[in-house]
Amino acid sequence: MSVERREARQPWILLSPALAAIALLLFVPLVFILIYSFWLRTATGADQIGFFLDNWQEALSDRFYRDILLGTLKIALITTIACALMGYPAAYFIARSRGNKAILLLLLMLPFWVSYIIRTMSWINILGVSGAVNSILLSLGIINEPIQMLYNETTVILGLVHFLLPFMILNVFVSLDGIDETLEDASNSLGATKWQSFLEVTLPLSLPGLAAGGLLCFVLGAGTYITPLILGGPTDAMFANLVYEAIITQLNWPLGSALSLMLLVVLGTLVLIYNRYLGMAQLMKGLG
Repeated sequence: MSVERREARQPWILLSPALAAIALLLFVPLVFILIYSFWLRTATGADQIGFFLDNWQEALSDRFYRDILLGTLKIALITTIACALMGYPAAYFIARSRGNKAILLLLLMLPFWVSYIIRTMSWINILGVSGAVNSILLSLGIINEPIQMLYNETTVILGLVHFLLPFMILNVFVSLDGIDETLEDASNSLGATKWQSFLEVTLPLSLPGLAAGGLLCFVLGAGTYITPLILGGPTDAMFANLVYEAIITQLNWPLGSALSLMLLVVLGTLVLIYNRYLGMAQLMKGLG
């Protein structure tokens, strides 16, 4: 074997364990899900092996699924915008802090040490009928009876923002921390105010991190099912809840597989559109 051929094969040899793990843990399950989606669940509860389009016809033609999918995308979009509006100032504060940056980052990481389910359920103790907010309002005489604040779309968005905000802050922080502060000093020396320096220098250079955080928050928000399950009402189910209901409750694996692939295709298409106009290379700059 020539030296050139051996050198050309070395990267693939080094990558082979990672590629094997990705194939085993990602692509093989996807193939099984794709196969399941064409099976048919019979009236007896057994799965009929074959190539049937019934599940896909139901998933694509039923307005019920389409409305919940659109509602899921709307909630994910609102959550992403809220995370961007609240996360950018926090990330900017951390990136420009002097001396206590490590402590602030540690405080930002603390929520990840607590179970996501426990963090979501904590809102019941805060916003519930007997929760902290109602107790304070009652004790102050502002209200005469507890207010029902849980189990609606607003609390679902609140729970998602609580879950996803650290991801947005971390992405924006990495982007801001990589900006040379002398660029802002140079713009100030040329007569620009601090606000003008931020709008003309800092904000454009930090957009890749903001875009990466937005993409991450949107995809994670659209694919969650725990938050609407705990904080949402009967009419606030998201698309992942339909997949959970079909597979776990109804034991209808073929329909659940079709629904999960439907969500995967929609989110994958949106990511491709996102990549088309922003470019993954730009997103990687926000993380580099």
